[in-house]
Amino acid sequence: MPITRRRFVKSISIGAASLSLAKPIQQFAGTTQPKVKIAVIGTGLRGQAHISTLLKRNDCVITAICDIDEGMLQLSNKLFSEAGKPLPKIYKGNPHAYKRLVESEKLDGIIIATPWEWHTPMIIDSIGAGVKYVATEVVLGITLEDHWQVVRCTEKHNAQVMMLENACYRRDTLAVLNMVRKGLFGEMIHLQGGYQHDLRGVKFNNGITPYNSGAEFGEKGYSEAKWRTSHSVNRNGDLYPTHGVGPLAVILDINRGNRFESLCSFSSKSRGLQEYLVKKGGENHPNTKVRFKLGDVVTTNIKCSNGETILLQHDTNLPRPYSLGFRVQGTKGIWMNLNNGMYIEGQSKYDHERWDDAQLWFEKYDHPLWKKWNKQALETGHDGIDFFVIHAFIESIKGNAETPMDVYDAASWSAITPLSETSIELGNETVPFPDFTGGKWMTRKNNFAVNDAY
Repeated sequence: MPITRRRFVKSISIGAASLSLAKPIQQFAGTTQPKVKIAVIGTGLRGQAHISTLLKRNDCVITAICDIDEGMLQLSNKLFSEAGKPLPKIYKGNPHAYKRLVESEKLDGIIIATPWEWHTPMIIDSIGAGVKYVATEVVLGITLEDHWQVVRCTEKHNAQVMMLENACYRRDTLAVLNMVRKGLFGEMIHLQGGYQHDLRGVKFNNGITPYNSGAEFGEKGYSEAKWRTSHSVNRNGDLYPTHGVGPLAVILDINRGNRFESLCSFSSKSRGLQEYLVKKGGENHPNTKVRFKLGDVVTTNIKCSNGETILLQHDTNLPRPYSLGFRVQGTKGIWMNLNNGMYIEGQSKYDHERWDDAQLWFEKYDHPLWKKWNKQALETGHDGIDFFVIHAFIESIKGNAETPMDVYDAASWSAITPLSETSIELGNETVPFPDFTGGKWMTRKNNFAVNDAY
């Protein structure tokens, strides 16, 4: 029989809590500490957003940046000039220029904002060069073995790897987390989320060009078509699960008293991207002959060790407004962000036939983090949530502490992609979820956003 946390806790002594390997998260003012030295690998639009956030801080300095795109490097340098900060050293010339950076620079931390397939080798090479704190954009890797390699490398070198999943710091999800921890929802039962975002204009430059063929960028200047579209051509699964699952995993204490046990995925047929190409380029455009493996809607069900279920949806190829589709449901209440609805039994204004306006609850249970950092956060991107992931990373370095989202979280959330691909390929079979913590999930404590920590 699969071992459960409750069964395990009964069989061990209280002293097992000492298994925690890292220092507890603390809050550090950092006014007398030397500035944290940071490098940024990948200076595309996402990398530039992180550079802008870092340049607003007085406790760190960006000493080096790296990219293969000269235009993006120039745009990044402009950010330094506009901020009145010294220009960083630039590493460029070929896709492996980042190795010269990590081997040459004395760094306290590094931020990786490159295409997905580069995350694993860049993390491992950074740690191997002696960098103890690595922050990476989502996702952690491509294959399941990628995830295991990063976990093993991180453990071997006693490093910290934090995935910059900013959705975990959304004001609404943090307010709901606050409510969950105060018991308003009762015991957790079922949660939903996903990445539901019309990316057709992102996957194709000029509307019809999916690769870097020398064409100028489209009207909005997106660069992701250089690499992102090929994943839709060659893969079928939940390619971008972490925005949806990250906040839910925090609520459910995943890897800290709970874990993902198994997964089953389904994929719809693929029509959206090809119809978009025909609409933009005409039936005779050569790219209309491309066949996309990615189903337009991929649905994934996850079973958790403590009995909860999670439903995730990946929906990026069809016309639709943006939504992460959150639903948090317990024995005493439910929140659904699609209708901005909240219902807490015995406390809601109306009976169970009508929803409360969730915003009223969010104002009442606004998380201490947002109360503390509201002004600074709203000066950064994505409605302020970019501030929190960078802030947590820098403060962790300054305090020589574990990051609030660690390598086990990054691996568990990102591994949904290769596991969903396997499930779909096997005819929607349920597949087991690996335990990246090696059993430590049973005694680890959830320190994410405890009061105003980070």
